[in-house]
Amino acid sequence: MKNRWLSLGLCGIMTASLLAGCGSNSSTASSAGSASASASGSAAASGKVYYLNFKPEQDQQWQDLAAKYTQETGIPVTVVTAASGQYETTLTAEMGKSDAPTLFQVNGPVGLKNWKDYCYDLSGSDVYKQLTSDDFALKDGSAVDGIAYVIETYGIIYNKALLEKSGHSVSEITNFASLKSVVDDITANSSKLGFAAFTSAGMDGSSDWRFKTHLANLPIYYEYKADGIGFTDAIKGTYLDNYRQIWDLYINNSTCSPKDLSAKTGDDAVSEFVNGKAVFYQNGTWAYNDIKSVGDDNLGMLPIYIGAQGEENQGLCTGSENYWCVNKNAPAEDIQATLDFLNWVVTSDEGTTALAQDMGFVSPFKAAKESTNPLVKIANQYIADGKTSVDWCFATMPSEEWKNGVGSALTAYAADQTDAKWAAVVSAFVDGWASEAKLANG
Repeated sequence: MKNRWLSLGLCGIMTASLLAGCGSNSSTASSAGSASASASGSAAASGKVYYLNFKPEQDQQWQDLAAKYTQETGIPVTVVTAASGQYETTLTAEMGKSDAPTLFQVNGPVGLKNWKDYCYDLSGSDVYKQLTSDDFALKDGSAVDGIAYVIETYGIIYNKALLEKSGHSVSEITNFASLKSVVDDITANSSKLGFAAFTSAGMDGSSDWRFKTHLANLPIYYEYKADGIGFTDAIKGTYLDNYRQIWDLYINNSTCSPKDLSAKTGDDAVSEFVNGKAVFYQNGTWAYNDIKSVGDDNLGMLPIYIGAQGEENQGLCTGSENYWCVNKNAPAEDIQATLDFLNWVVTSDEGTTALAQDMGFVSPFKAAKESTNPLVKIANQYIADGKTSVDWCFATMPSEEWKNGVGSALTAYAADQTDAKWAAVVSAFVDGWASEAKLANG
């Protein structure tokens, strides 16, 4: 079954010009309530929707959209947003309740394994028919267990004005060596310039996903590419020396000492970037609302270069880890209400406007509107220029436990950058992968 899910090419499907994750710290819940039926004809409306939202950075937009739907239809829609890094824990707790979520999400085939028995078959649903391609569906044979609702892109976001002030141009940066040359020069002159090269690579729970997951995607991607595969139970670690050199570049040329990273947060990195304390900030299109005060014309995004052969032709990292699933164990009227809500989100003017303009999403649906997010436009330009997008292979990582092991090892290495500490990172990456894969496969 696992191989059938992966045959969709989830580590390699998101390279069309459909490109806006992850998050900030928050945990909120509110309900649109059970407003009276509107004049649009919902007197016979029944059922309710409970959406457990993965994205803290879009919480308010989902609350607003839920309220609009309730006002229009009379169907109560509750949106609960899990705190950053706590989605799986929250989902487990909520699914154990009598009034469980009717709508939840998984990050891909690995995440789906835990929730397969809860997934309603969406193959006959209107929302599935709105997909532009089956590439954006999680399938088990003919059954559709999940539907991707946003395509996102990440890389190294940069402040154009600060880069220019440092005496450099983005045209200089085409690979790891040229990135390192620019970064080294900024660090050498940081006291005079008044800013650092990179924001802090915080390793607390609000920030560590950027490095134990998103940065770790690069060595996985290049190993898969070299070996011609899209999944493995035994990662070899072929490109972990490259992982080390980009991590070294981040932590030794930033706004703080590497020893302080365990306490640094995602909010710290955002503050440093928007207040002009650093040129570079690893994040993605989803982060736009947090950093838009820098100015649309002042924002750029570079690929994450790690020194792999041919990376001059590399683009940004593009894909999805956001798949809607409907709880098949919910009451029938709630399932139907949830399906109706999803179809409204992806087809109505209110829904498509919210997705594209308020949330800044690129969505793989036929009625999707063009995103106004400037980082999305940058991502599209890389594709138009013929650059090869880096696939989101982290959906094949064996478990959250594996990620946490890698994150802990990275943090320890940052504080003591010895070969022995890096060997612990390699062990967490390679040996930890094999151990977690063995557990997952029984």
